[in-house]
Amino acid sequence: MLRGAGRLAQVSRCSCKQAARKFHSERYSKSANSALLYAAATVTVGAIWYSTHSVIHNDASPADDVVQKKLSGIIHRSDSKVSSSDKLGLDTLVWGSNKAHILALDNETLDSIRTPATAAWLDNVALRDLALHERHAACVDARGDVYQWGDGFSSCVESSSGKPMRTLRGMNIVRIQVTPSRVFALSASGRIYVLSSSAQQQTLPPGTPTPTSSPWWGTGWLWGDEEGVDFAEVTPHEKLHWGEKFVSIAGGSDHLLALTSSGRTFAHPITLNANSYGQLGLRKIDVPAPASASHPHLPHGHRRVQLELTPKSIADPYAKSSPATRPVSPPVEKSADASDFGLDDRGLNFSDKLFEIPALRGVQVDSIAAGSRSSFAKTAGRVLGWGANEFGCVSSSPLVACPVFIMKMHRQIGLGSQVTLDTITVPTEVILWRSTPSAMRTTCLDVYAGGDLTFFKVERSDGTAMPYIDVLACGNGQWGGLGNAQFSNAQSTPVRARSVSGLLEYSEKHNNLQAIMPSDISVSPTGHVLLTLDTLVHGGPGAAGRDVMAWGANYEYQLGNGKRGSVSSPAVIQDGDGERLMLQKRRATEVRDLQGKIWKKGVEVEQRAVAGWGNSFVYWKICS
Repeated sequence: MLRGAGRLAQVSRCSCKQAARKFHSERYSKSANSALLYAAATVTVGAIWYSTHSVIHNDASPADDVVQKKLSGIIHRSDSKVSSSDKLGLDTLVWGSNKAHILALDNETLDSIRTPATAAWLDNVALRDLALHERHAACVDARGDVYQWGDGFSSCVESSSGKPMRTLRGMNIVRIQVTPSRVFALSASGRIYVLSSSAQQQTLPPGTPTPTSSPWWGTGWLWGDEEGVDFAEVTPHEKLHWGEKFVSIAGGSDHLLALTSSGRTFAHPITLNANSYGQLGLRKIDVPAPASASHPHLPHGHRRVQLELTPKSIADPYAKSSPATRPVSPPVEKSADASDFGLDDRGLNFSDKLFEIPALRGVQVDSIAAGSRSSFAKTAGRVLGWGANEFGCVSSSPLVACPVFIMKMHRQIGLGSQVTLDTITVPTEVILWRSTPSAMRTTCLDVYAGGDLTFFKVERSDGTAMPYIDVLACGNGQWGGLGNAQFSNAQSTPVRARSVSGLLEYSEKHNNLQAIMPSDISVSPTGHVLLTLDTLVHGGPGAAGRDVMAWGANYEYQLGNGKRGSVSSPAVIQDGDGERLMLQKRRATEVRDLQGKIWKKGVEVEQRAVAGWGNSFVYWKICS
């Protein structure tokens, strides 16, 4: 009985303790709820305050967001206003490397822009053309005037307006090409002009006549003041036919290609290295002798100097042989000739002529393209290539060092694995129908080149099914630029790029499947690619725009995905709002030039994507 009474007393003590604990927990829960509500209110107010102030991420510099928020040239896409259907607005997008102030003209924007941002300095502006180089850039505004900017052009931003500087006006320019030391401009009348890429080398003394004017007076009488920028005109060595004019230009690192309206192809040597890999397609040229003291800037009346630009592999066939077996090579004639005549290829007047390529005489060429050291010409459904067929060490590579023994063959011409020559001096046809059935017909529609990468847009048809479009690539795919989901540094046979080849979509107009045509491909010299799919043609009334696909090198955030890893397969670009980037085409209410003046109203414009040196640019282009 005592044992039971003790157990009952123990149970009663436990129940009392439980009751006390329950009472205490109820009081504590009420006070805790009050504290929790107070804390929640505090956190909410703090979050509202914090969201309206600067946020510093743990992987960014303290001044990151402060710099991006300033309206000095770059605006986050989420901060910009979406333009209406008939006004351009803030729709010029940039991303990637800004080390040379190519994307933004101020000194406050970050060196790298990770995701697409808006360039406010091109607000409501449409351009005729735009070209980007490593340290300088150039564009043509709506009036046909050329503007230049970047650290390579000027060491400081223009103090007056902070915008690109106008360097060539009144010439009605429609297309430009940039090289390391030159800017080439093609006018609507078919004339080709050349300017220096540096503002310091463009300065002329007041009253000095320009190279394209007569020696007796300048061109300032055309617009009321003397022209203060040095430029020259590049003329054909052979006379053009009646009514024939230049309609297209393509520039490499040291050479320029030009195409006439009748299909003739010309080449221009920019420097003494213009034919180091046979990319000119010719050897013998003539250049003006050094200018006299009385006319230091004019080539008129000077005697001509005959030069033979011999490719390196021909001048020294044993250059890559072992030192033990290599015979003593004679000195290169090109260097001796240049030094004998005192020629300097750094000036604009080193060469003032365009020379017709002998092997292409009588060949009707439709379009031209130029890589850094290679050339291409498309004929009726076929394409010819010549120049460098190997890849050496370049400064634009993300490698820290590039020793001499790291020589990687990249085969950017696409002649196949059987052709092992590193120099192709004669235009040679590129076979684009390898690994296809014998009944399949392949037609080349266009060719694109940049750096050591080459792309071919071809149409495949066997006569039994709907034709489709393939994008073929060859050359340097070390950073995934081939788009075939591989990182290969030597692709001699053109391979099919994934996700952008063989695409079909339903056409409401034809009530069947139609091929999706890539409208444009922009290849960067540093290894990334921007491809625009023409999804507006068969999209119908609800089509939103043209998709942009990007792949390749990404060490400067040039793919716009916010990451820093190269991508070997084409991927869709997302804007700053996380939405798929679609390039638009519309009729603008008004188009302004880079001086801020209205040029025309009711102009058809479209967005174009350009792959630069470690960066990307989307701008409004005037539809011709």
